[in-house]
Amino acid sequence: MAKNLVIVESPAKAKTIEKYLGSDFSVKSSFGHIRDLPKKGLNIDVADNFEPTYAVSADKTKIVAELKKAAKGAEVWLASDEDREGEAIAWHLCKALDLKPENTKRIVFHEITKPAIEHAVKNPRTVDIKLVDAQQARRVLDRLVGYELSPVLWKKVRPGLSAGRVQSVAVRIIVEREREIKEFASAGTYKVTAQFQTSKTELPAELSVRMDSLELAEGLLNDCLAADYKVTSVEQKPGTRNPSAPFTTSTLQQEASRKLGFSVKQTMTVAQRLYESGHITYMRTDSTILSGQAIKAAEQYIKKEFGAKYHQVRQYKTKDKGAQEAHEAIRPTSFTKKGAGEDATQMKLYELIWRRALASQMTAAEVDRTDVSISISNRKETFGAKGEVLRFDGFFKVYGGGKDDVILPDLEIGQPLNLNLMQATETFSKPPARYSEAALVRKLEELGIGRPSTYAPTISTVQARGYVERVDLEGEQREITILELSKGKIETKKEQQNFGADRGKLIPTPLADVTTDFLVKNFASIVDYDFTAKVEADFDGIAEGKEQWQAMIKGFYNKFHPLVEKSENVSREESTQTRVLGQDPKSGKPVMARYGRYGPMLQRGETESEEKPDFAPMAAGATIEDITFEQAMEMFKLPRLVGTTDDGQEIKANIGRFGPYIVVGKLFVSIKPHDPMKISEEEAREFYDKKLEQEANKYIQKFPSGINVVNGPYGPYVTDGKKNARLAKTVDPAKLTEAEAKELIEKAPAKGKKRFVRRKTNKK
Repeated sequence: MAKNLVIVESPAKAKTIEKYLGSDFSVKSSFGHIRDLPKKGLNIDVADNFEPTYAVSADKTKIVAELKKAAKGAEVWLASDEDREGEAIAWHLCKALDLKPENTKRIVFHEITKPAIEHAVKNPRTVDIKLVDAQQARRVLDRLVGYELSPVLWKKVRPGLSAGRVQSVAVRIIVEREREIKEFASAGTYKVTAQFQTSKTELPAELSVRMDSLELAEGLLNDCLAADYKVTSVEQKPGTRNPSAPFTTSTLQQEASRKLGFSVKQTMTVAQRLYESGHITYMRTDSTILSGQAIKAAEQYIKKEFGAKYHQVRQYKTKDKGAQEAHEAIRPTSFTKKGAGEDATQMKLYELIWRRALASQMTAAEVDRTDVSISISNRKETFGAKGEVLRFDGFFKVYGGGKDDVILPDLEIGQPLNLNLMQATETFSKPPARYSEAALVRKLEELGIGRPSTYAPTISTVQARGYVERVDLEGEQREITILELSKGKIETKKEQQNFGADRGKLIPTPLADVTTDFLVKNFASIVDYDFTAKVEADFDGIAEGKEQWQAMIKGFYNKFHPLVEKSENVSREESTQTRVLGQDPKSGKPVMARYGRYGPMLQRGETESEEKPDFAPMAAGATIEDITFEQAMEMFKLPRLVGTTDDGQEIKANIGRFGPYIVVGKLFVSIKPHDPMKISEEEAREFYDKKLEQEANKYIQKFPSGINVVNGPYGPYVTDGKKNARLAKTVDPAKLTEAEAKELIEKAPAKGKKRFVRRKTNKK
């Protein structure tokens, strides 16, 4: 038995560390947290100074027993990550293994390399209780909010909802941005460009101002028919572009999204693998600082590969956000290792980190900029032309890169120019951009909400809970006007322009709108941006020993709990944004729009009355706020009898949870994007016949066990109704045996939720 037991939280990390320690050391994993607040119940004694009750997770009982056995007679070293979460894991290990925190060796390192591990072993410390307290404060506060606030939402909005201090604020940010977009009034202006002719080449230029209307644009071009043009100024000046700081957690998430198309969750998962394999430093950090050793290593590599003129020592300042994260930026553990990782995604992310960190220690790129001004003889407006030439690439050698050189011809002040072409193109102002995952991370960081370790789980949670969808926006078309002046004539053209298309944007669902409004009205302090940022600052104060964690929780709870009690008086009609539209002229019953179990809906009649109310779906494109009484009454005509099938079965059209559909007997058929109020019998029959054909060809094989081989939209697959398994292209689905099908199902992962939907943008 080894004399020393090192406990880490990850099996992959254990495997890497074990390579650097001798035979006297045994390295085992706790597989993350081994103790936590049990899922059922509050497990916080509010009356006894908010004392939490922790328990060993059921799935960790065996692991704890194995660790206890391994710890007997051995020196225990706790080597969990260097942040608050890692410190809490170490503390919980002490409690579960009956170790004294003040006597147990705690080692930390921000990179898994032999020198770092050896240095950590030579310089052990004990568990930092201040960091543990900061983590406990976060855990307790979030449990209090979730445990007391979620049931309020169940009663007032919809069963099964969840609320959280950070997630609710993140949803509010997305909701408010979507409302900004809906309220935005797009204004049209005219951008004027020109192509001038010099003796040798063409000179592209743009008018210094936009024309606010078609009439003004026409007036400008009419004046330009008889105008002369000349160069009035030529300004040349050198410029530089400096490299960005090496990555922090949030900047890595943003850049991996922009350059690699990774989601925030994917970035953190891949970075975790790279860290555990010893390729990069710890990936949860607010710091942009590089260690002296790393700076020296970068210098040696840059001078050897590119020459001394490409090297410049740089140390970037880090915003002071407290002491909870590792104190170095994300960087490769060795700059001589240009590539690393076990698969393509790891290799791509590693290369991004390597390039960014190396570039941070390189010289600036040098450019020459030229600005030219061109006058119009009979107008006060001027045209401008800009040119830029890269003189020295500097850090562009490894990261980023300049735009293509824009080289202007040699020009002199007073030089006359001939006009070849002038265009006034109609353009439209754009609403604020919707948030991508990376942009939301940037916004949360700007507001001081959350920390590097919370961004990915927060964004995943709000999507999993149905508050937010990550969508690809299809966009729309609109007609634009272009005025063109050429060869002494002005011509007007019309063109179709695509607008509004975008990828991977976060869109709030109706559930997010209703929940956010309810929380803002009744729990304003909980979803207040400044309050949420202050809570993070309080956690920092606890980590620094400036504040006692239970006192901080008490101050919060004394303000929060009364809001929970007060919310009991809020009516369900108010919380679900019920809006009375009018009275049914036939029955006299009130007609209202409100939020229901599956989203916005229409209701005719009172819920409390003896007679059951009628329900109808919301009209396409309408919301609770803008649907009219007339639109609502039309929807109560659903389901609509469209016609019959060839064999005489009725075809009815309706709208359900997943959009418009027709139903024939027990067979439901989606008719997107058709309107159920307008679809013809012929169109409905086509949908029905196509569905029958699909159903007939759906099953390739049916086995007695209930496992089926099915034809899917992306090819054949095996399913038992709960799990699906893809088939390799080399496998003939018609010849697959039942035993082979069972084996595929056993190996298949559990079904995941769809992450993407497509939506059209709202026309402005």
